[in-house]
Amino acid sequence: MTKALILAAGEGTRLRPLTENKPKCLVKLIGKSLLERQIESLTSQGIEDIHLVTGYYAEQLEALGFSTSHNENYHKTNMVESLFSAMTFIAKCNEDLIISYGDIVYSPANLNALLASQADVSLMIDKNWHELWSLRMENPLDDVETLVLDDDGYIVELGKKPENYQQIQGQYTGLIKIRKDKIEDFVKSYQNLDRYSLYDGKDFYNMYMTSFLQILINQHWKIKAVEVNSGWLEVDSIDDLKAYETLHANNQLDSLYKV
Repeated sequence: MTKALILAAGEGTRLRPLTENKPKCLVKLIGKSLLERQIESLTSQGIEDIHLVTGYYAEQLEALGFSTSHNENYHKTNMVESLFSAMTFIAKCNEDLIISYGDIVYSPANLNALLASQADVSLMIDKNWHELWSLRMENPLDDVETLVLDDDGYIVELGKKPENYQQIQGQYTGLIKIRKDKIEDFVKSYQNLDRYSLYDGKDFYNMYMTSFLQILINQHWKIKAVEVNSGWLEVDSIDDLKAYETLHANNQLDSLYKV
């Protein structure tokens, strides 16, 4: 069995006015909320135990009937802090654990590929990232991050500012799998971090997820890249939504994600 943890605390300021009175994950993408699309993908693969980390307008997510944890500092912390706001849920998890950002959607096929990986930690990596980034921004290199693999497909670097396209062998998508026997060590690695250090220029409570994953890599964790070609979207701004809706209206979105 597998459990899922969705990090849904975000305000989604770049999606305003759509997020003036709802959390980011409840914004609709072509008729269904991002959260609804995620849950459909998870349940299609038999994942029914789904836990939400809430923050902004938490009561709207609590009303959906899922178990929840709350990041009370959602407005001044980052994704890692939201993740470990669910410490009790994570620590009690005796099954493989899927961790997902709340502002993405992904196909059941992509999720199934991630579930099939038996690595300590697995990340869904988009090899066709350039098509999506080119749609969303004028110069993809301005926003993209490094992702470097070894000869066996394990990640050796991610989350840095690239100097060239050779440092980009794919893009991390915000979908993670932790193997059940590594969950305890995963928690301990977080607990052992220095609360007063900076991590890629951010304080402990605003650490990027990629910074934490890089720490694990530096500690010799085997983090596998599960490579996909599209089949997912990130919704970070009004412009993202408009771009996806325009493609859908013109029957051109399927190459990136089938709604």
